Amino acid sequence: MYFLLPLIAVILLFLPIIPIYKKVVSSKQMKNRLIFNISSFIGIFIVFTIVPLITIASAESTSTIVSEASGLGYIAAALVTGFSTIGAGIAVAAAAPAAIGALSEDPKSFGKALIFVALGEGVALYGLLISILILNKI
Repeated sequence: MYFLLPLIAVILLFLPIIPIYKKVVSSKQMKNRLIFNISSFIGIFIVFTIVPLITIASAESTSTIVSEASGLGYIAAALVTGFSTIGAGIAVAAAAPAAIGALSEDPKSFGKALIFVALGEGVALYGLLISILILNKI
């Protein structure tokens, strides 16, 4: 049951993308629908995150506070790792073709091109480092 609810949430998040493949709606209508869907998904996620925290703050036992705090720590570590790897992928996707193009024109520029590609990968390593630090605090 625990794996079924996130699966339903992801399916509902990506459900508005289906009409664009079937050519039912235009791209402008699809953009508006997708923005509304993502913003409502984030709003519902925030509500379901804050409401348990309010009830935990009023609870007397500290065992539930520790478990909720550790759960939010795991979510934070996952978000840091996920977003940093997405950012690194975007950076490498932009830098690698440019480096290959520069290398094909001038073979001496290999070192400079490799540095720019490695800087994009550094973003992922920094995100991984931050998530390790978060997990050590839990």
